[in-house]
Amino acid sequence: MKLRTDLLPAEQVYTILANERRRRALEQLGSVGGAVTVHELSALVAGRETGESPPPKRCRESVYTSLVQTHLPKLEELGVIEYDRETQTIEVSRHARDVALYTEVVASAGVTWSELYRALGVASLTVVLAALLGVPLVSAADPVLLTSLALALFAAASAYQLWINRFSVLRQLRAGRNRAFRLRRRR
Repeated sequence: MKLRTDLLPAEQVYTILANERRRRALEQLGSVGGAVTVHELSALVAGRETGESPPPKRCRESVYTSLVQTHLPKLEELGVIEYDRETQTIEVSRHARDVALYTEVVASAGVTWSELYRALGVASLTVVLAALLGVPLVSAADPVLLTSLALALFAAASAYQLWINRFSVLRQLRAGRNRAFRLRRRR
Protein backbone atom coordinates (compact mmCIF):
# COMPACT_ATOMS: atom_id res chain seq x y z
CA MET A 1 0.00 0.00 0.00
CA LYS A 2 1.38 3.39 -1.00
CA LEU A 3 1.01 6.34 1.36
CA ARG A 4 -0.27 9.55 -0.18
CA THR A 5 1.94 12.58 0.23
CA ASP A 6 -0.36 15.05 -1.52
CA LEU A 7 -3.07 15.38 1.15
CA LEU A 8 -4.84 18.71 1.40
CA PRO A 9 -3.42 20.78 4.26
CA ALA A 10 -5.73 21.09 7.27
CA GLU A 11 -6.04 24.87 6.76
CA GLN A 12 -7.49 24.35 3.28
CA VAL A 13 -9.88 21.68 4.55
CA TYR A 14 -11.07 24.04 7.29
CA THR A 15 -11.57 26.78 4.69
CA ILE A 16 -13.71 24.41 2.64
CA LEU A 17 -15.74 23.28 5.66
CA ALA A 18 -16.20 26.81 7.01
CA ASN A 19 -19.12 27.40 4.65
CA GLU A 20 -22.32 25.46 5.29
CA ARG A 21 -23.48 25.49 1.66
CA ARG A 22 -20.12 24.14 0.53
CA ARG A 23 -20.37 21.37 3.13
CA ARG A 24 -23.85 20.47 1.92
CA ALA A 25 -22.72 20.49 -1.71
CA LEU A 26 -19.88 18.08 -0.94
CA GLU A 27 -22.19 15.89 1.11
CA GLN A 28 -24.68 15.69 -1.77
CA LEU A 29 -21.92 15.02 -4.32
CA GLY A 30 -20.65 12.18 -2.16
CA SER A 31 -24.09 10.61 -1.87
CA VAL A 32 -24.79 10.77 -5.63
CA GLY A 33 -21.79 8.64 -6.51
CA GLY A 34 -21.07 9.99 -9.98
CA ALA A 35 -21.27 13.02 -12.21
CA VAL A 36 -24.08 15.46 -11.52
CA THR A 37 -25.12 18.69 -13.21
CA VAL A 38 -25.00 22.03 -11.44
CA HIS A 39 -28.80 22.24 -11.71
CA GLU A 40 -29.22 18.82 -10.07
CA LEU A 41 -26.76 19.69 -7.33
CA SER A 42 -28.42 23.04 -6.66
CA ALA A 43 -31.79 21.29 -6.32
CA LEU A 44 -30.31 18.73 -3.91
CA VAL A 45 -28.62 21.40 -1.77
CA ALA A 46 -31.71 23.64 -1.80
CA GLY A 47 -33.82 20.66 -0.74
CA ARG A 48 -31.50 20.03 2.22
CA GLU A 49 -31.56 23.69 3.20
CA THR A 50 -35.34 24.08 3.05
CA GLY A 51 -36.45 20.57 3.89
CA GLU A 52 -38.89 20.76 0.97
CA SER A 53 -39.12 18.49 -2.04
CA PRO A 54 -39.00 20.01 -4.55
CA PRO A 55 -37.41 23.12 -3.06
CA PRO A 56 -38.79 26.55 -3.99
CA LYS A 57 -37.49 27.97 -7.27
CA ARG A 58 -36.10 31.08 -5.59
CA CYS A 59 -33.98 28.95 -3.24
CA ARG A 60 -32.74 26.72 -6.09
CA GLU A 61 -31.70 29.82 -8.03
CA SER A 62 -29.90 31.28 -5.02
CA VAL A 63 -28.01 28.03 -4.46
CA TYR A 64 -27.19 27.73 -8.18
CA THR A 65 -25.75 31.25 -8.29
CA SER A 66 -23.60 30.81 -5.19
CA LEU A 67 -22.35 27.42 -6.39
CA VAL A 68 -21.36 28.72 -9.84
CA GLN A 69 -19.87 32.02 -8.68
CA THR A 70 -18.15 30.98 -5.45
CA HIS A 71 -18.17 27.41 -4.21
CA LEU A 72 -17.52 25.29 -7.31
CA PRO A 73 -14.54 27.39 -8.49
CA LYS A 74 -13.05 27.21 -4.97
CA LEU A 75 -13.53 23.44 -4.75
CA GLU A 76 -12.10 22.97 -8.25
CA GLU A 77 -9.09 25.16 -7.46
CA LEU A 78 -8.31 23.00 -4.42
CA GLY A 79 -8.73 19.78 -6.43
CA VAL A 80 -11.74 18.55 -4.49
CA ILE A 81 -14.01 18.38 -7.55
CA GLU A 82 -13.73 18.18 -11.30
CA TYR A 83 -15.99 20.85 -12.76
CA ASP A 84 -16.68 20.97 -16.50
CA ARG A 85 -18.08 24.42 -17.21
CA GLU A 86 -19.15 23.49 -20.76
CA THR A 87 -21.35 20.57 -19.78
CA GLN A 88 -22.07 22.02 -16.31
CA THR A 89 -21.16 18.69 -14.70
CA ILE A 90 -19.39 18.09 -11.43
CA GLU A 91 -17.69 15.01 -10.03
CA VAL A 92 -15.71 14.57 -6.84
CA SER A 93 -11.97 13.99 -7.20
CA ARG A 94 -9.41 12.29 -4.98
CA HIS A 95 -9.05 15.28 -2.63
CA ALA A 96 -12.72 14.97 -1.69
CA ARG A 97 -11.66 12.05 0.49
CA ASP A 98 -9.23 14.37 2.34
CA VAL A 99 -12.17 16.62 3.23
CA ALA A 100 -14.43 13.67 4.08
CA LEU A 101 -11.90 12.49 6.68
CA TYR A 102 -12.73 15.61 8.69
CA THR A 103 -16.48 15.05 8.46
CA GLU A 104 -16.89 11.28 8.79
CA VAL A 105 -19.72 10.86 11.23
CA VAL A 106 -22.06 7.95 11.75
CA ALA A 107 -25.15 10.05 11.16
CA SER A 108 -27.62 8.27 13.41
CA ALA A 109 -25.26 8.09 16.40
CA GLY A 110 -23.47 11.41 15.91
CA VAL A 111 -20.01 9.92 16.51
CA THR A 112 -17.06 9.50 14.18
CA TRP A 113 -16.12 6.12 12.80
CA SER A 114 -12.89 6.17 14.79
CA GLU A 115 -14.85 6.79 18.00
CA LEU A 116 -17.19 3.92 17.16
CA TYR A 117 -14.33 1.49 16.49
CA ARG A 118 -12.47 2.65 19.60
CA ALA A 119 -15.58 2.09 21.76
CA LEU A 120 -16.14 -1.34 20.21
CA GLY A 121 -12.52 -2.26 20.90
CA VAL A 122 -12.54 -1.11 24.52
CA ALA A 123 -15.92 -2.75 25.25
CA SER A 124 -14.88 -6.01 23.57
CA LEU A 125 -11.57 -6.16 25.40
CA THR A 126 -13.25 -5.40 28.73
CA VAL A 127 -15.86 -8.14 28.28
CA VAL A 128 -13.31 -10.76 27.17
CA LEU A 129 -10.95 -9.89 30.04
CA ALA A 130 -13.84 -10.05 32.50
CA ALA A 131 -14.70 -13.52 31.20
CA LEU A 132 -11.07 -14.67 31.50
CA LEU A 133 -10.76 -13.25 35.03
CA GLY A 134 -13.87 -15.06 36.22
CA VAL A 135 -16.22 -12.10 36.75
CA PRO A 136 -19.66 -13.53 37.66
CA LEU A 137 -22.22 -13.72 34.82
CA VAL A 138 -19.65 -12.78 32.16
CA SER A 139 -17.41 -15.77 32.91
CA ALA A 140 -20.35 -18.08 32.20
CA ALA A 141 -19.81 -17.39 28.50
CA ASP A 142 -16.91 -18.94 26.62
CA PRO A 143 -14.20 -16.31 25.90
CA VAL A 144 -13.87 -17.66 22.34
CA LEU A 145 -17.60 -17.01 21.82
CA LEU A 146 -17.26 -13.49 23.22
CA THR A 147 -14.25 -12.82 21.00
CA SER A 148 -16.18 -14.13 17.98
CA LEU A 149 -19.10 -11.83 18.82
CA ALA A 150 -16.73 -8.86 19.11
CA LEU A 151 -15.18 -9.66 15.74
CA ALA A 152 -18.66 -10.00 14.23
CA LEU A 153 -19.53 -6.53 15.55
CA PHE A 154 -16.37 -5.10 13.96
CA ALA A 155 -17.19 -6.86 10.69
CA ALA A 156 -20.77 -5.54 10.73
CA ALA A 157 -19.61 -1.97 11.43
CA SER A 158 -16.98 -2.22 8.68
CA ALA A 159 -19.51 -3.61 6.20
CA TYR A 160 -21.94 -0.79 7.03
CA GLN A 161 -19.20 1.83 6.62
CA LEU A 162 -18.17 0.34 3.27
CA TRP A 163 -21.80 0.28 2.15
CA ILE A 164 -22.46 3.94 2.89
CA ASN A 165 -19.11 4.91 1.33
CA ARG A 166 -19.46 2.50 -1.61
CA PHE A 167 -19.36 5.17 -4.31
CA SER A 168 -16.14 6.64 -2.95
CA VAL A 169 -14.60 3.17 -2.56
CA LEU A 170 -15.56 2.17 -6.11
CA ARG A 171 -14.19 5.44 -7.47
CA GLN A 172 -10.89 4.84 -5.64
CA LEU A 173 -10.70 1.28 -7.02
CA ARG A 174 -11.39 2.49 -10.57
CA ALA A 175 -8.78 5.23 -10.24
CA GLY A 176 -6.19 2.69 -9.04
CA ARG A 177 -7.04 0.31 -11.88
CA ASN A 178 -6.79 3.13 -14.44
CA ARG A 179 -3.42 4.23 -13.01
CA ALA A 180 -2.11 0.66 -13.22
CA PHE A 181 -3.35 0.38 -16.81
CA ARG A 182 -1.60 3.63 -17.80
CA LEU A 183 1.64 2.46 -16.18
CA ARG A 184 1.52 -0.84 -18.08
CA ARG A 185 0.90 0.97 -21.39
CA ARG A 186 3.98 3.17 -20.85
CA ARG A 187 6.23 0.10 -20.63
